[in-house]
Amino acid sequence: MSPAPDERDRIRAAMQRILTGRPEHSNGALTVVALALEAQVPRNALTQRHPDLRNEFYTHVRERSGISDAEARLRAQIVTLKQTIANKNEELARLRQDVPALVRALNQLTADNQALREQLQVPTPNVFPLRLGRQD
Repeated sequence: MSPAPDERDRIRAAMQRILTGRPEHSNGALTVVALALEAQVPRNALTQRHPDLRNEFYTHVRERSGISDAEARLRAQIVTLKQTIANKNEELARLRQDVPALVRALNQLTADNQALREQLQVPTPNVFPLRLGRQD
């Protein structure tokens, strides 16, 4: 069984899209798996039927220092996200440190509130209820 006539053309077009950072069907990684996905061919098409195209792809990757524009952007985004995670972890640690003090304050306010409510229940001797009706 011979490969489809346009298979090599699809692989070359996919190679070009990945190397220029414009993948359409893959994540744009500089791997044979991503190239196969981008070309919409089985991976063995590159490893068995077209090893010359696989080798050509890896040659281009080595010439570019192994990092495509898309991969460079993703790596920068990873660095940013790692910093965001570190910042959030620091914030979470600070909030966890604040919890015991807040619990103590809440307990004190609850006790004060209860004491004030109890004072309202006990009438003081200098407060007399007013009678609104007529006294005869």
